[in-house]
Amino acid sequence: MDKVLVTGATGFIGFEVARQLADRGLRPRLLVRRPLRGMILKGLEAEIRQGDLMQPESLRRAVEGVDTVIHLGALAAFISYRLVRPSIVEGSRNLMQAACSAGVRQVVYGGSLLVYGDQTSSIDQATPPAPASGYGRAKLEAEQMMQAMAEEAGLRFASIRLPHTYGARSLFFEEARRGRILFPGSGRNRYAHLNVVDAARALVHAAEAGSRGVMVVADNLPCTWNEFFEAVRTFYPRLKVTRIPKALALMGAGLLDAACTLLHRPNLYSVGAVRSWNLHQPVEPGTLPTLLGIQPLYPTVQEGVPAVLDEAIAFCWRHSMKDFCR
Repeated sequence: MDKVLVTGATGFIGFEVARQLADRGLRPRLLVRRPLRGMILKGLEAEIRQGDLMQPESLRRAVEGVDTVIHLGALAAFISYRLVRPSIVEGSRNLMQAACSAGVRQVVYGGSLLVYGDQTSSIDQATPPAPASGYGRAKLEAEQMMQAMAEEAGLRFASIRLPHTYGARSLFFEEARRGRILFPGSGRNRYAHLNVVDAARALVHAAEAGSRGVMVVADNLPCTWNEFFEAVRTFYPRLKVTRIPKALALMGAGLLDAACTLLHRPNLYSVGAVRSWNLHQPVEPGTLPTLLGIQPLYPTVQEGVPAVLDEAIAFCWRHSMKDFCR
């Protein structure tokens, strides 16, 4: 891994991947679509490229001289398949075509646990995907398409299917800093979680090791959303969690979906988001050491949450989905 391109570097997970690569002295190349958000990357020792997944010419320039791509760029919103597909699927196709033409040797994709639906038992490597949302459907389609293109071109391809990834720059903790979380449901459903530092370590390690195939990863202890909230409140007692009945939340989200469609803006609190937050999606323990040979720095939310709260003090962050700058 000599020269690495990171797409989505101004996003939540992409920023952490870029930071870890820069800290290793690798001077990654970072693809930036919205120039003003590029200011987020100012403190990193990195090479910036202006580009857009929907503009193939800019991608040809971005992948020139690159041997590895860590692909995280896309519209990360739980909206309809029709709306997310161009960014997730067509954007990934454009990137893969550019990578194949430029002689890139490997691509690591930031996949999603939402390629699975509601699960009664822990998800493992043998669990068949069955997306329950437009976002999950698009992520699975992009993953399968990229894998097929990589095989045809002789590239190494790995997809790391990430669970709920949390950190100081995540949407959850942006809301938590205001002291209140509105949660659409009872919060009793079991979910897999992963601190963003470990998520980025998984992606970087997969690139370094030349990993191939699809891997489902999470920390070592799935927990309910209520248990996640309690872990936060242990160290941040001012947090208040208001649970909205799922049916009422779906109704309100439907109205917001309609309003945001008229305004041509993505809706963070969509019907798809409500349904996704209410899925049961635990993952079998021990995935990071078993699949990638690394131990999690934060094996449970009890270790990961206080580290996030410590980091959150140091800066002000605006989530990319709330930032409409160009």
